[in-house]
Amino acid sequence: QCPWGTPSTTSISCSLADVMSEQLAKELQLEEENAAFPEVVAVAEGPFITGENIDTSSDLMLAQMLQMEFDREYDAQLRREEKKINGDSKVSISFENYRKVHPYDSDSSEDEVDWQDTRHDPYRADKPTTTPRRGFIGKGKDITTKHDEVVCGRKNTARMENFAPEFQVGDGIGMDLKLSNQVFNALKQHAYSEERRSARLHEKKEHSTAEKAVDPKTRLLLYKMVNAGMLETITGCISTGKESVVFHAYGGKSVTEDKVIPPECAIKVFKTTLNEFKNRDKYIKDDYRFKDRFSKLNPRKIIRMWAEKEMHNLTRMQNAGIPCPEVVILKKHVLVMSFIGQDQVPAPKLKDVTLSSEDMKKAYCQILNMMQQLYKECNLVHADLSEYNMLWHDGKVWLIDVSQSVEPTHPHGLEFLFRDCRNVSQFFQKGGVAEALNERELFNAVSGLNITADNEVDFQAEIEALEKMNEDHVQNHGKKLSMFSSDGDPPIYDE
Repeated sequence: QCPWGTPSTTSISCSLADVMSEQLAKELQLEEENAAFPEVVAVAEGPFITGENIDTSSDLMLAQMLQMEFDREYDAQLRREEKKINGDSKVSISFENYRKVHPYDSDSSEDEVDWQDTRHDPYRADKPTTTPRRGFIGKGKDITTKHDEVVCGRKNTARMENFAPEFQVGDGIGMDLKLSNQVFNALKQHAYSEERRSARLHEKKEHSTAEKAVDPKTRLLLYKMVNAGMLETITGCISTGKESVVFHAYGGKSVTEDKVIPPECAIKVFKTTLNEFKNRDKYIKDDYRFKDRFSKLNPRKIIRMWAEKEMHNLTRMQNAGIPCPEVVILKKHVLVMSFIGQDQVPAPKLKDVTLSSEDMKKAYCQILNMMQQLYKECNLVHADLSEYNMLWHDGKVWLIDVSQSVEPTHPHGLEFLFRDCRNVSQFFQKGGVAEALNERELFNAVSGLNITADNEVDFQAEIEALEKMNEDHVQNHGKKLSMFSSDGDPPIYDE
């Protein structure tokens, strides 16, 4: 019985035609199988696995039976896991891809197959296929590249899913929608515009100074001032500008003994909107008082520094005796000052009041004195001096809005001074003041630099050269240059 032993039967000789016969080959194969596995063949002829005909004497049959039973138990375990995870949920999951015996392979009929457990859902649209990553499909004349109109249209439809959630695009893939590049780019630009617009609306609602600069944080600061007794009541808005809004209020009791609250106060609230200060950096970033604290990346701090800068400038002007509002208190971006006016009526601006020739001449002499005091005693340049920032009250001129004022050593300080001189000269020359100096004479009278230039171009060129010299000196030596001081003080024009 040893398979490696000498065969007991001798081979029967046959012809070549018999060897090539297919029927003879099948007979020989069947004789070898019957001799090697007689039991397996007998079992295979009947039912595969039944309770009456089970013969486990063959290892092959035993392995098949064990594998079948393991697959059924594995599938039953998967079904229990599905039922446990899904529960009563409307959205369920399926482990169909992990089953060993699929429904279409089992003995169950087609009617018992649940479409949710199959690989293909007939109620879900097929996703349009696009070109592979290599960029083309097909050969010869039937080649289709990634630039094909249909392929690009389907790609653009699929890319619409990357738009913002607020932008409804619909089920374009299920409809097999094909968008051209022009239409897709227009939709993409519109989606981005809507996203930015919603962001701006959110920023304006949450952080900007809506309701005339009174956002929730500013309103809280005003409530605290009223509750503390510093202010008796806030009546309303009296002025609006590009950088601030001014309210009128009645003063209350004094917080400290050395500080007296005036009967009427002006509350200047600096706007916290970011776009108002996009061109205002040059007034503060080069000011040595705030240079180390300046941060362009934090506009909120710039606004507080802007209010603090006006407080310091007003304090200097008040100490020099220049008519200006008196500072009461500063809280973040809210500055409380004395009110220039009476009975809730603010003093008119110089551009809105009609003055006689004598009052006009008087106002010009006073402004010239104030500009010289501002330059020499306060070491400041107004930088925005015009008839819009000067008030006429009690027969004299009052200066306001000095938040942008800088020192003469500022890299653009002399340019700002020359611009102020031009505004003042043009206004009073148009007003009929014969004694009004032109901008170059007024500049020399205020600064005392005595720049001799025949025309305005050369005059401004010398101003820029002085500023450049001073800036280089500051960078090299770390201190201001004393070229702005003259031997004699400029003349003071009395009334």
